[in-house]
Amino acid sequence: MKRFLPLLVIVGVALTTVLLRNNIQAAVKGYELANSPAKGELSSSSYLERILLSDGELEQNASKGIWFNKPVLVPTKTLASLFDSVPANVLGENTEEKWIEIDLSTQTLYAHEGGRTVYTFPVSTGLPWMPTVTGEFRIWAKLVSTRMSGGSKADGTFYDLPNVPYTQYFYKGYGVHGAYWHNDFGHPRSHGCVNMRPEDAKVLFYWTNPALEDGKRARFNILPDQGTRVVVHGTTPLSLN
Repeated sequence: MKRFLPLLVIVGVALTTVLLRNNIQAAVKGYELANSPAKGELSSSSYLERILLSDGELEQNASKGIWFNKPVLVPTKTLASLFDSVPANVLGENTEEKWIEIDLSTQTLYAHEGGRTVYTFPVSTGLPWMPTVTGEFRIWAKLVSTRMSGGSKADGTFYDLPNVPYTQYFYKGYGVHGAYWHNDFGHPRSHGCVNMRPEDAKVLFYWTNPALEDGKRARFNILPDQGTRVVVHGTTPLSLN
């Protein structure tokens, strides 16, 4: 009997792991059903109102932010240098054929011109219980810099982040933007948005349509035929490693 004990233990652990994984998947699916993007914070009218109040300018004195209830440093000087260098808008061969593909399964963003891929970036999309919305959208707002806040202190998800770089909203409060508060791109980490390295977000920002007006740091209410198309698909990985 003793010689079979290790095998039984291994089988038991394997079964427990499978059951636990299935329970997690069921819980996540149930949460997503009850808290679909249409009902979430990023779709609320109050969140949209805060977006529209931003002028896209850098908060010069910002030094600290909060992410998942924990303090983070804001690299304002580094961001200021990044913002001051404004490249020419990348027109491409045919601006009407530009489109962004975001694959949740691989945590990758692709920038396409027709059937040709011109950029590939690792990203961090929404966590399984705060999933990034899927579907086909158009960029409706662009901001060089903005403050984002939300979540809940009670459940440990509160965030208040000044000087979020190169934000492009594609569905209500869901957007693609740079993130200075973590460096774990390629894994789900966000409250629903699509996080990128700040320098990658800058490249994408000046590649998409439309360009900002001269001297402006923000542009809102972009018409559907003006904003670059964004396609989000796939399934958020349950493993966060």
